[in-house]
Amino acid sequence: MSILNNILKTFVGDKTKKDLNNITPLVAEIKTYEKQLESLTNDELRLKTAAFKEQIAKARAPFDDNINTLLQEVKKIQDLDEKENIYQQVDDQNEAAQQASENILNQILPEAFAVVKETAKRFKENQTLEVTASENDRELTNTKTYVQLKGDKALWSNSWDAAGKPITWDMVHYDVQLIGGIVLHQGKIAEMQTGEGKTLVATLPVYLNALTGKGVHLVTVNDYLAKRDSAWMAPLFEFHGLSVDCIDYHQPNSPERRKAYQADITYGTNNEFGFDYLRDNMAHTSSDLVQRKHNYAIVDEVDSVLIDDARTPLIISGPTPEGDRHEFDALKSKVANLVSQQRSMLTSVLAEAKAKIKAGDTEEGGILLLRVFRGLPKNKALIKFLSEEGVKQLLQKTENFYMQDNNREMHKIDKELYFVIDEKNNQIDLSEKGIEMLSEGNEDKNFFVLPEIGGEIAKIEAKELDSKKEAQEKESLFKEFDIKSERIHSMNQLLKAYTLFEKDVEYVLMDNKVKIVDEQTGRIMEGRRYSDGLHQAIEAKENVKIEAATQTYATITLQNYFRMYHKLSGMTGTAITEAGEFWEIYELDVIEIPTNRPIARKDENDLIYKTKREKYNAVIEKVTELSQAGRPILIGTTSVEISELLSKMLNIRKIKHNVLNAKMHKKEADIVAEAGNPGVVTIATNMAGRGTDIKLSQEVKDAGGLAIIGTERHDSRRVDRQLRGRSGRQGDPGSSQFYVSLEDNLMRLFGSERVAKVMDRMGLEDGEVIQHSMMTKSIERAQKKVEENNFGIRKRLLEYDDVMSAQREVIYKRRKHALEGSRLKLDVLNMLYDTCEDIVLQNKGAKDYKNFEFEIISNFSMTAPISVEEFDELTETELIQNLYQALLDFYEEKQVQNAQQAFPVIKDVYKRPGNSFERIVVPFTDGVKSLNVVTNLKDAYESKGSSLIEDFERNITLALIDEAWKVHLRKMDELKQSVQLAVHEQKDPLLIYKFEAFELFKSMLNNLNKEVLSFLIKGSLPSQSPSSIQEAKRPKPRQKLNISKDEVLNTEEMAQRTRAVGAGASQQQRQPIETIIREQPKIGRNERVTIKNVTTGETKTVKFKQAEPLIKQGSWVISS
Repeated sequence: MSILNNILKTFVGDKTKKDLNNITPLVAEIKTYEKQLESLTNDELRLKTAAFKEQIAKARAPFDDNINTLLQEVKKIQDLDEKENIYQQVDDQNEAAQQASENILNQILPEAFAVVKETAKRFKENQTLEVTASENDRELTNTKTYVQLKGDKALWSNSWDAAGKPITWDMVHYDVQLIGGIVLHQGKIAEMQTGEGKTLVATLPVYLNALTGKGVHLVTVNDYLAKRDSAWMAPLFEFHGLSVDCIDYHQPNSPERRKAYQADITYGTNNEFGFDYLRDNMAHTSSDLVQRKHNYAIVDEVDSVLIDDARTPLIISGPTPEGDRHEFDALKSKVANLVSQQRSMLTSVLAEAKAKIKAGDTEEGGILLLRVFRGLPKNKALIKFLSEEGVKQLLQKTENFYMQDNNREMHKIDKELYFVIDEKNNQIDLSEKGIEMLSEGNEDKNFFVLPEIGGEIAKIEAKELDSKKEAQEKESLFKEFDIKSERIHSMNQLLKAYTLFEKDVEYVLMDNKVKIVDEQTGRIMEGRRYSDGLHQAIEAKENVKIEAATQTYATITLQNYFRMYHKLSGMTGTAITEAGEFWEIYELDVIEIPTNRPIARKDENDLIYKTKREKYNAVIEKVTELSQAGRPILIGTTSVEISELLSKMLNIRKIKHNVLNAKMHKKEADIVAEAGNPGVVTIATNMAGRGTDIKLSQEVKDAGGLAIIGTERHDSRRVDRQLRGRSGRQGDPGSSQFYVSLEDNLMRLFGSERVAKVMDRMGLEDGEVIQHSMMTKSIERAQKKVEENNFGIRKRLLEYDDVMSAQREVIYKRRKHALEGSRLKLDVLNMLYDTCEDIVLQNKGAKDYKNFEFEIISNFSMTAPISVEEFDELTETELIQNLYQALLDFYEEKQVQNAQQAFPVIKDVYKRPGNSFERIVVPFTDGVKSLNVVTNLKDAYESKGSSLIEDFERNITLALIDEAWKVHLRKMDELKQSVQLAVHEQKDPLLIYKFEAFELFKSMLNNLNKEVLSFLIKGSLPSQSPSSIQEAKRPKPRQKLNISKDEVLNTEEMAQRTRAVGAGASQQQRQPIETIIREQPKIGRNERVTIKNVTTGETKTVKFKQAEPLIKQGSWVISS
């Protein structure tokens, strides 16, 4: 492959060189501006930011003027098509304005980058920077310790606190960091080696893009990094008048979090950005919205967020009807017995296979060996036997024979098994023999067999029963199918839990709960649960409490969330191996950035052993040798189980060491701080591989630097590269060595026959090792196979979520229009037209005037405006237009009547002596349901009731959209699960899912339109009494959402409940990574403190308990 790459580079050119050649002229231009800026005063340097903003505003001005004119014009227009046309023009003008801003940013890039670099240089070279105090400086003195006032001057210190860690600024951007900054601004991924200062690189495009005032989001993988980086880099931006905040400091839906999003630059974790988007789309008042339009995001550790985490959707969920009903407990003993029987049977089959192979009967021995492999591929005795000479080749040869002609002969192998495991695809299929065993003791021998729907329906129809009896039998058949489908699904999940999911590898038990371990980082994924009942199956297996199933209220994958940004970029040390996926899914190009200093780390070829036992013994020998030489060692493992095994082996040798894994993640900061000391041995799961900075002393560098020992190749090359990257930072010496055995998962599943053949030909004895570049490349090819497999899984997931995303976009756009109110009227008119079209097309085609008349009466409480003669004579288009106009006139007349009916009551309440109400609750009913509408009393009075009707439209639309969407999400979950059975009919589940999902969504929208319009037209005040109107008060938060469709809550109640659910979701998902040290020292209540009045400058010394209320008021601050 490397030869082919070299040939391609000769003809096509080296991509990296081409990319850098395009960027180098910009770097030269930045350096030219640097020299010009050196002569400027601090005040003149700061004025550059205002000049940049003015250029951007000037470029946008014509488009913004056009937008304002169009928005004024649309208010005067009633025609539906004209309204839509104008709103389309508004959207086009917004896009043009955004492009104009982007053009200016590209023009000013060299000078803007030079301004940031010059600012960093001045902070490094001066303890304080003196400037003329601006209004922004004066505000910052109240909250930031590094800004002080001195008369009309402001003094900026170069030392401050970064999330509990005192720092003195000592960094200035070097050339390769300027290249990285340009790449990020261009909306690409900058691959920068570990230790190259990605956090500093991001300051360049962040400053430039923040000049537009549209918001820049810097996304991190955990809240510690978000808080640290926002505090660490903030003075660089604040010095130029840009505001900086971090969402992870503030509670969801709070005014503080909303303010954080209004800042020019916002730091936060990927989960919180995603959850805030979902919460905004569950909000029932515009004051609950926190996010702005998604403008520009830089994702730190972009491969972790957009590839590893992309498989896990963010979900806000609540209780589901009968969520605690399941069959896991009832089926557990049957499945456990089934697995035990198969394990017992295959143990003897394996012994027989060994005997036959030893006797030279390779044909029969190969068949028995393949049977064991398909029945229990993770059996340790089998794995050990496969490492012996020629055995793996025999297995592969036998498997290839029985797999030919689309597995035509494989049934002969599987007939003796109870179930078959496909470990690569994480699937299990129950055999006929397995079904018979599970059904033992049941009267129904088809207890685990789905009825054949088509055949059974034909039998029922052949009986020629009366229609009522026939309907009952069909209903009974469908019910049986649903019950058995759920039972088979539960049984399959239990089988997976018992055979494919191992404790301390895929999950751990903590606090009597099953907690998932992230395979990429080794960290516990707090709040995450396996989907489709698998988590409940594992809980049943481990005999812990089986949590009730939940229902999805809002969900999105990180893939689709980040694709909403106008411009997206990212940075990481390991993206090039996934460059194809980044381009295909996100259209993000990966650019390799050169290192500032040459890498001095020595990466050795892999050492390959036959068995794990030999491999681990060799690891311990090497660790002992390196530790005695005074070098720190970082041992990387792929699971908790292996890290604990190596710890026991080191204890026997009496070698002091630290262990860091998913069970001990709280000690991470302390363990990492020690990891660079001479002779220190640290065993860590993959969590040590990302964002971990191991600092080395000169003594350690002289001894050879940090030694990395990998005990197994991970499925993904990126994870191995991350582990290697801990050593050799910024030109430090170091080494890395991976130890591999033929029993490792990667080698078992995807290792090529070539490796097995080479080891067999060499006739290696126990304990002997192979080390060659050819073997290392062979292993990397196996990793590529896994990466391709994982990419296929992620792409498949995205294809499913793309269906949901398209539907989500429609619903969320409607919610947004309803909340803002600007385009709600247009949406109502569109609903009215679509409903008229639906009614006409259905009934005109069937020539059913009676049903046409009935639908109009039942939905809108008005007589049909079209006679039977007109219904027969007019075309469908004419009927739709006539019905639409008649309903529109009726609707507008009804809204005027409602306003007139409500106004006397509102007037009475408004003019009542002693009235102090600001917001009031007005009840509306359609005769079946009732809804309390919250509105502003003064606005309702001054508009003579029309603002109340607008709030009525908004409340109704939001409440009914949410109820319909919640039910629809549940149906979509059920659909996604049920279509998987299509595989047995040789059909593609995805195609069926897309078709059925479209029909479901279409039906949901039609019903929603009718329901909303029905309430809007029928709705009225149930009482003319002023006593029915009360003051709107915020209710106490409730623990869970009520999903009953009949109860429609008022806006305030729904908003409060939504906030409670949304806040709970983020609390569950947040991952505790490191202990955060408090930003300020703790002060006792009786300690004396000096406080300062921010207005008068007066100072006084009092006890803290006396100062506390004054500080909370905001008029005083602690000065020392």
